[in-house]
Amino acid sequence: MQQTTQSAQSTTVPRAVQSPRAKLVYLYLATHGATTLAELETALDMKKLSLYSILRTLVDRSFVTHDAEHYEIRSR
Repeated sequence: MQQTTQSAQSTTVPRAVQSPRAKLVYLYLATHGATTLAELETALDMKKLSLYSILRTLVDRSFVTHDAEHYEIRSR
C-alpha cells in the first residue's frame, strides 16, 4: 500500500482536468495502470454512466487511451 501512496503523491494531474471526479479517475489510472470499466466502477464506487462520461472526456482530450477493454494514461 505504501508504494501506491508514494506514486499518487508524485503524479501530476493535467491542469485541463478540472472536475474532482475526473481527477480521481485520472489519479486511479495513473497509480494502477490499465484498468477496465468494471474495475473503476468497483474501486471508485461510481456509476458506469458517470464513468463513461468522464472517460470519454479524458480520451477525447488525449489524456487517456482506450482499447477494447482497458483504459490507461496516455504515455507522455
